[in-house]
Amino acid sequence: MKLFNLLVAILFITQIGSGLLGNLFLLCYYISALLSGHRLRPIDTIFVNLAFANLKVLLSKGLPQTMFFLGMKNFLDPFCCNLIHYLQHLSRSVSLSTTCLLSGFQVIAISASNSRWSELKAQATKYIVHSCLFCWCFYLLINLTMLGIMHNSRFKSNNTRWWHLGYCSVAAPASFNTTFYGIIFSLPDFICMAFMIWASVYLIFLLHRHHQRVKHIHNLHISPGYFPEIRATHAILLLVCTYVSFYSIDSILSFSVFQFGKYESFLLPIAQFMTTCFPTISPFILISYDSQGHRNWRNLWSKKSSQ
Repeated sequence: MKLFNLLVAILFITQIGSGLLGNLFLLCYYISALLSGHRLRPIDTIFVNLAFANLKVLLSKGLPQTMFFLGMKNFLDPFCCNLIHYLQHLSRSVSLSTTCLLSGFQVIAISASNSRWSELKAQATKYIVHSCLFCWCFYLLINLTMLGIMHNSRFKSNNTRWWHLGYCSVAAPASFNTTFYGIIFSLPDFICMAFMIWASVYLIFLLHRHHQRVKHIHNLHISPGYFPEIRATHAILLLVCTYVSFYSIDSILSFSVFQFGKYESFLLPIAQFMTTCFPTISPFILISYDSQGHRNWRNLWSKKSSQ
């Protein structure tokens, strides 16, 4: 085994292990809260959905790549390879759409002082679970359609194009237009990205205006970093900036790898690493900035300790 491959494998193991611990902690916390009779906030449903999608990204994307760098090459048969490739795209898109949903819901929640927005918040709260399910169903259909087009008999020919991922190879007819279908099926992701950025900018504006109005009631000795609205702004900015940054770099690198066939270059492991960065970091961002979650966790822990 080459030293470079060993170092990359250790890096992936560290990243995946940290991400799994963070997301499993979130899921275990919310499950424990439910079993203990605590009532979860509506936004907690989005957190659970995001943590579950992140786990799927880490397992479907990071685990096969780690095994490849540990020396296990092409260990997946064609069916399992297509299945893993399908799960990778599905979980990545659901993670993006859930982050988009989180941004939109927080805009509605912060704007609820207006009567029109308060009615919308009441409706949005009712349909959070439905929205999360819609994200899964929508991208299930999108990715199944993409998979069906790639293997449609209309595209079949003697010339086959292979994408070598290291742990397996994905095949498609040479007539399959990667760029065209990639752009078409990435449109929902781009729309989510645009909405997420707009929602975050609008939320920052609302929080800044609210902060100016109620500034006089805050204790002047408290650091601005402890204002609830400032903490919320930081959390949203970190989530959005983290996703946009890693998603953009990953998309550019993945396009270069698949379009120009540079599978043996250093671009492929970097692209794979960028894909799993957000699922690794996001649970720790949520844990760090969720002050109400901290209080609930302390109450839950104190109750268990007293029993």
